[in-house]
Amino acid sequence: MRPERGMTLLEVLVALAVFALAGLAMVRTVTGQMVALGDMEEKTLATWVADNQLAELTLAKRWPGLDWTKGQEKMAGRTWYWRWQGVETNDDNFRALDVQVSTDEEGKSPRATLRTYVSR
Repeated sequence: MRPERGMTLLEVLVALAVFALAGLAMVRTVTGQMVALGDMEEKTLATWVADNQLAELTLAKRWPGLDWTKGQEKMAGRTWYWRWQGVETNDDNFRALDVQVSTDEEGKSPRATLRTYVSR
């Protein structure tokens, strides 16, 4: 009769430690992906709000002033705060137009910033 040989307690503990570390690494990766996905969604929506403002200003054929113009817009169940400003260029017939969109009313950290150029 041959004696049956199984895994020792030490081998089982090492295997459990390896699987626990692999599990922790996977949880960390998934958590990072979820945070990145939320940031990407917020940036995409903010960019859409900025695009909407640029489209409205372009369709209105309004010459942009040099002071900030502020407003807000509802999109995807959230309130977005936008502001735009004209920026002088070397050519008096052209003006740069900056649009910033943020989630806070002060606009301290814009989630999206777009620039376009308009002509008279």
